[in-house]
Amino acid sequence: MKGAWGEAAARGYLTRAGYRIVDCNFRTRFGEIDIIAQVGEYLVFIEVKTRKNDRFAAAREAVTPQKQARILAAAEKWLQAHHPVSLQPRFDVIEVYGEEGAPLPPRINHLENAFGG
Repeated sequence: MKGAWGEAAARGYLTRAGYRIVDCNFRTRFGEIDIIAQVGEYLVFIEVKTRKNDRFAAAREAVTPQKQARILAAAEKWLQAHHPVSLQPRFDVIEVYGEEGAPLPPRINHLENAFGG
């Protein structure tokens, strides 16, 4: 499954970059958050978009204002349940370009503070 492979690639990238993975695939009736991670003073809610390539459009373009609103609502529910009061929330998008089993590793583009308020 392309999405699961892309999320695994994103988790590996984040771990190598010094992020600590806190939660994955957090689902509510409002929406889903692919990865929740901590880095420094930030609690980062991350949407992962996986594509074979960016020939037709950047993967981040799939994170529409409606999708952003669902992620924000899900993040609010996660924060209500977990109370990490000392961390500043941030909303990132990670684009993963490639295919599972391809000879080259995936190309990862991390957009920090991509949306939200």
